[in-house]
Amino acid sequence: MAYDTDPNLQNQVIYSVFVRNHTAEGTFRALIPDLDRIRSLGTDIVWLMPIHPIGVLKRKGSLGSPYAISDYRAVNPEYGTMEDLKVLADEIHKRGMKCMIDVVYNHTSPDSVLWRDHPQFFYKRPDGTPGNHVGDWTDIIDLDYNVPELWDYQIETLKGWAEIVDGFRCDVASFVPVAFWLRARREIEQIKPGFIWLAESVHRSFSTACRRLGMYCARDVDAYEAFDIEYEYDIREAFDRYLDGSGSLEHWTDLLNFQEFTYPANYNKLRFLENHDTPRIAPRVRDVLSLQNYTAMLYFLKGTTMLYGGQERAAEHRPSLFDADKVQWNAGTDLTPLLQALYRLKRETLSPDDLFSAAADETNHIAVMTRSNGKTCKVGVFSLRGLPGEAEVSLPDGCYPELLSGSDIEVSGGKLHTDGRPIWICATI
Repeated sequence: MAYDTDPNLQNQVIYSVFVRNHTAEGTFRALIPDLDRIRSLGTDIVWLMPIHPIGVLKRKGSLGSPYAISDYRAVNPEYGTMEDLKVLADEIHKRGMKCMIDVVYNHTSPDSVLWRDHPQFFYKRPDGTPGNHVGDWTDIIDLDYNVPELWDYQIETLKGWAEIVDGFRCDVASFVPVAFWLRARREIEQIKPGFIWLAESVHRSFSTACRRLGMYCARDVDAYEAFDIEYEYDIREAFDRYLDGSGSLEHWTDLLNFQEFTYPANYNKLRFLENHDTPRIAPRVRDVLSLQNYTAMLYFLKGTTMLYGGQERAAEHRPSLFDADKVQWNAGTDLTPLLQALYRLKRETLSPDDLFSAAADETNHIAVMTRSNGKTCKVGVFSLRGLPGEAEVSLPDGCYPELLSGSDIEVSGGKLHTDGRPIWICATI
């Protein structure tokens, strides 16, 4: 792990905002009135998806992907001005939250300032034209980190943004050399101690395919040297297969245990049910009770929790990356009270040094998770179909307060009964 990673990040919550589609106006300043509500959910860090100008050449959709950036050192004029961004960051800070922005350093738009001024910074096809390694990313061209001057330019850019914000979420960070991120981290730390680094590492199958093509793709264990938090994409495919019915719950829980066995003791995976690249979770589960169980399990997992704007209202529609496509704020069940309760429990009962284990009752679709640190034993029982059943737990027989409902739970013969609602127990050892 990065030598100075703050273990308390594991007990924090990141809230992801797509500025274009979060409000009717789609601007920095229009987001400010919503900050109190975002904070009240239990948010520690507001992550703004890319805030930079978007390229026009080969643009997808009417407005283009925010990940096809034309100028790393400017802000998207559709969102406002640099001063507007600074005001937004200040307002986030006033509410006790930190501000994180996206860093998209694997590629730029084909008409970017960098391509215009420094074409030597880019990957070239055999015919000398700029290109990219991932074929369907047709609106971008890849940078070439074999060029030392590119490192200087990029890190100088990061230093400028670090004067305004508190962290970077680094897009497809696995495709950029770990050595670059290590240098960037060291230099940023000198000007802003405690800066937060979140890596979007990539799916296991994708990373394997890229390496077979001869691409550079860092392994998660190596990227942890430079990053505080990494995506959980290393096991995400197993979770998705369970959700669509093609895989087992036990396979996913086994992989959770493998993470606990494999990574450094203070590893931190970003835990999420949805993000801007995945389907919304609400339409993928059966009903509200199932969704409550998935949500409670999300907060119980070891690592930083991430919410994507609209998830708190069980929104089913995922906004397009390429057009104005607003979050449907009144489309589903309001999960705010549950999120607030889970945030409190995450902060009050879970510890970064907990030992984590997970087990699955495949027949009843119940996940049982345990976290212990020698002082307390925390047990989460999550009925992912929202159905009643029995669950084996690592607790002595007795009566325990259930912290979400306030009722008592009886453990007898090493088992407890769930009525289909999520269960969260914290017992003194």
